Amino acid sequence: MQFQAFDRAYVENLCAGDPPTQEHFVAYFTELLRIKLRSRLQSSHAIDDVCQETFARVFAVLRKDGGLRQPERLGAFVNSVCNHVLLEQYRSSSRSEELPELPATGMDALEIVSARQIKTKVREILLGLPTRDRELLKAVFLDERDRDDVCREFGVEREYLRVLLHRAKQEFKVEYVKRVGGMTPLGVQS
Repeated sequence: MQFQAFDRAYVENLCAGDPPTQEHFVAYFTELLRIKLRSRLQSSHAIDDVCQETFARVFAVLRKDGGLRQPERLGAFVNSVCNHVLLEQYRSSSRSEELPELPATGMDALEIVSARQIKTKVREILLGLPTRDRELLKAVFLDERDRDDVCREFGVEREYLRVLLHRAKQEFKVEYVKRVGGMTPLGVQS
């Protein structure tokens, strides 16, 4: 893939509705966004939704008066919009998903209820954490994503990822112990 540099003329043509420019823009960024989203979303339908919403928001901003102040940063802007749309997708899908039924074998009703309560508390605590800590813990422990992918997404080196994870786990642990006490989930050591 050949990376594209953008300038004011390109953005002006895009805003003016120039068909070749719009076709290039959509084709170019669809390819880039698909590469990015393929590792983050499970279905092609979800990937298409995020791409379409990203393009809709980008065009809405570009068409506003004073839209994009630095045309050379168009690529970074599209990426940033995509990140926001992706986070909204994560939030909406996590709200709409039911908790999976725990297997009945070996667990009595009290254990099932207790496990559900812990999951609810964990979600509440995660929502109360700073966004970066929450997304980091979710990516590494709940989504079990490859750490190199997480490093690329957060723009950090592997060693610094360890530091960020340690801090996020400590924040989580403090809140968890306040609310629940006892053993902590997510591999957080005492």
